[in-house]
Amino acid sequence: MSEQEKLRPSDAATRHLIRRLVEEPDRWALFLDIDGTLIDLATTPDAIQVPLSLPGTLDAVSARLRGALALVTGRSLPYADGLFAPFRFPIAGLHGAEFRGADGETSIVTQTPAFTALKQRLVEQTAWMEGVLIEDKGAAVAAHYRLAPAYDTALETTMRHLADEAGPDWVLQPGKMVFEIRPARADKGDAVASYLEQPAFAGRLPIAIGDDLTDESMFALANARGGQSIRVGSLSTATCALSKASSPSAIRSALATIATAHEQRAASAS
Repeated sequence: MSEQEKLRPSDAATRHLIRRLVEEPDRWALFLDIDGTLIDLATTPDAIQVPLSLPGTLDAVSARLRGALALVTGRSLPYADGLFAPFRFPIAGLHGAEFRGADGETSIVTQTPAFTALKQRLVEQTAWMEGVLIEDKGAAVAAHYRLAPAYDTALETTMRHLADEAGPDWVLQPGKMVFEIRPARADKGDAVASYLEQPAFAGRLPIAIGDDLTDESMFALANARGGQSIRVGSLSTATCALSKASSPSAIRSALATIATAHEQRAASAS
């Protein structure tokens, strides 16, 4: 039985994804969130596990699309690079505030002393919230409460006050069991739009795949450009995504099928 046949019938989105990228690779550009989309969520940010085959699978899918694949994530760009080493994909990190194009040109956000001090105050102000984890992303900071859901309201209040204190260059970004203060200058939709202006992506229709509120802006951009949008996982909130996939494993299976098809065609052509 093929990987495509193993997909659950409910995953029509992944079957369509396979067909589009196998049969029409020059028509589409693929934009992928990481946590909760390519990789299963974990109880803590550092507990995620990258399947050993995933980096190579992404590289093969990227080759199928002639380089029109980018990762669009809330993680920092250097952190995301480490997840998929030794491969270096176009990556928009910190929700688009950090950016590496298909040509390798990279823009990284430098944190200010004032923001460094703000992150320390966040650590101090949340010390009493047992189970709340603070993730230092450099030019952004996230407070995870997956292990402490009772602190939802108190944590949001603290994060909102600090975001206001940080000023107009920063914004509060809610997510799945997390609140984040990130640079306000870009979002994931802006990142996808920037990629679509680059030669490797130009003239293609975007396919955006994500699992969280932070991905809604790239879903909206993909829809507006005549592309496709896929929300992964259970839909506990409203979404503008046009279709859904059941889980990150369904996305990985679809990508593996596309990668295998590419490798088989490359072998037959050689």
